[in-house]
Amino acid sequence: MPDFLNIAAYRFVPLADCPELQERLRQNAQSRGLKGTVLLAEEGINLFLAGVATEVEGFLADLCSDARFAGLTVKRSRSAELPFRKLLVKIKREIIRMDHPTIRPADGRAPAVDARTLSRWLDAGCDDEGRPVVMLDTRNGFEVDEGAFDNAIDWRLTRFSEFPAAVQQHRGDFAGKTVVSYCTGGIRCEKAAIYMREAGIEHVWQLEGGILQYFEDTGGRHYHGNCFVFDERRTLDDTLSAQPEGQHKLPE
Repeated sequence: MPDFLNIAAYRFVPLADCPELQERLRQNAQSRGLKGTVLLAEEGINLFLAGVATEVEGFLADLCSDARFAGLTVKRSRSAELPFRKLLVKIKREIIRMDHPTIRPADGRAPAVDARTLSRWLDAGCDDEGRPVVMLDTRNGFEVDEGAFDNAIDWRLTRFSEFPAAVQQHRGDFAGKTVVSYCTGGIRCEKAAIYMREAGIEHVWQLEGGILQYFEDTGGRHYHGNCFVFDERRTLDDTLSAQPEGQHKLPE
């Protein structure tokens, strides 16, 4: 029976007190024996943590007592071992690097499609208005190699900061189509969908909660393979169970 609770969460919200928040969260996580990574930036928070379930939930309760994080959407999974070796709480320029500071999801999201609606669209081959649906993978190529939506567009990115240039090169390909951007947990899609809309691509949606939420809600219909995750579990299958035989090691 799995012994540890793993959580992943993010929120784009203005943070003007990152150094103070960094120390508070580090002390809270350390006191509870948690391992993983918390990233803080002026644009928000991104975290991946694991530990004994009661301690993880206690950390979340403390975090969400801050009004900026109240109601945080958290993805949970279980594992028999801790998938992280240490605790890191870092301040970064961006919680997901795109190198386009004008893209600020906290100022307004692009439209999102939930997992069950997307599954229905993929069953039909079109959205509710009859437009063909195109799945656009915003992840790096080595992540895509572990699994992806059927017939998804893969630009073989090596880092997310390459995404804007790829959009400019290919934006004409999406005329008359509905584009759904997706990633592991939703954070890259937040910026990707905004950028595509600002680039003039008319019908753009982001997959709410990313692949992990899609697995949870649909069992992975129209998706083949596993989902790469950035911890020692390597990949998760459509039941959110670890599949450590994944092809790739964690990037250095």
